[in-house]
Amino acid sequence: MSRLFTLIAVLLFGFTAVHAEEAVEGLIVKRSPYSVKVTLDRLESALKKKGITIALRWDHAARARAVGIDLRPTELLVFGNPKLGSHFFTSKQTAGIDLPMKALAWQDEKGQVWLGYNDPGYIARRHDIEDRAAIVAKMRGALDKLTDIAVGK
Repeated sequence: MSRLFTLIAVLLFGFTAVHAEEAVEGLIVKRSPYSVKVTLDRLESALKKKGITIALRWDHAARARAVGIDLRPTELLVFGNPKLGSHFFTSKQTAGIDLPMKALAWQDEKGQVWLGYNDPGYIARRHDIEDRAAIVAKMRGALDKLTDIAVGK
């Protein structure tokens, strides 16, 4: 019995270690078949088609290279829809530290590209926002669809 328990523990630990990069609390992560640049280009295009404001695109790797640090491709897109996000602020203004939304695309050490963003439900929990369930659901649905477009689903 102890061998079976040990085997199960090893398998579970191994599974956790393999997926550790994607397992960040509150972060939704999707695998992308595209490069970091193309993934964010696709997301940016989908957001603009929906009338969502792009606030900033930040190339972490380029900024790191400029100061002599080697970093795999990593880019951040900051975007927002005040029609949804502002509802968080009317509940708790501290949500402004997490909004507008951000999406991060990065290439891991194996060459796989990932796209991640904060779960709106996590943001709501972080700021003790309990009166915006409908807004959280709308944001989750929209982000799921838009990021699926970015990663080609």
